[in-house]
Amino acid sequence: MKKDFFPACILTFLCVFCFLIQPLHADDDIVTTNGQTIYVPAYSHIYSGDRERPFLLTVTLSIRNIDPTYQIKITRVDYYQTQGKYLKSYLEKPIILEPLESIRYVVPEKDETGGSGANFIVAWASDKPVNSPIVESIMIGTQYQQGVSFTSRGRAIKMAAE
Repeated sequence: MKKDFFPACILTFLCVFCFLIQPLHADDDIVTTNGQTIYVPAYSHIYSGDRERPFLLTVTLSIRNIDPTYQIKITRVDYYQTQGKYLKSYLEKPIILEPLESIRYVVPEKDETGGSGANFIVAWASDKPVNSPIVESIMIGTQYQQGVSFTSRGRAIKMAAE
C-alpha cells in the first residue's frame, strides 16, 4: 500500500502545482473603446412546475462605468419583450456616468409585459477610449415561500464606429 501511495502523492502534487501556476484573471484582455450597443437578457418571469406556472420577477438593469478616469454617456436604454417588440425607453435624454459611477433601472415584479425572453438594448459613448461598462440585469422574486435570484451579463452587439 505504501508503494502506491508515494506515486499518487506526487501525481496529486503535480496536478495542484500546474493548476496554481496558471494565471488568474477576470477577463482575457482589457479592451478600450469609444462606445457600444449592448444586448442584455432579462426575464420578467420564468416558469416553474409541470404546468409551467409563471414565477414573476423584479428586474434591475445595472450600468456601471468601470473606467477609473473618464466619464461615459448613456444614450439609450430600451426595453423589449420576448417577441422583440419595443416596450419602453428608460431615458428621456442622455445621461453622464462619472468614473466608477453606476445607475439602475427597475422593471417592477407586476410588469409581465417583457415575458421570459425580455431584453434591454443599452448604448453608450465616450470622447476617449475607455473600459467598457459592466451592464447586467439582476432578477429576483419571492413566491410560495421560495426565493429566486440570478443575473445576466450584457453582450456588445455593435461598436460605436459601426
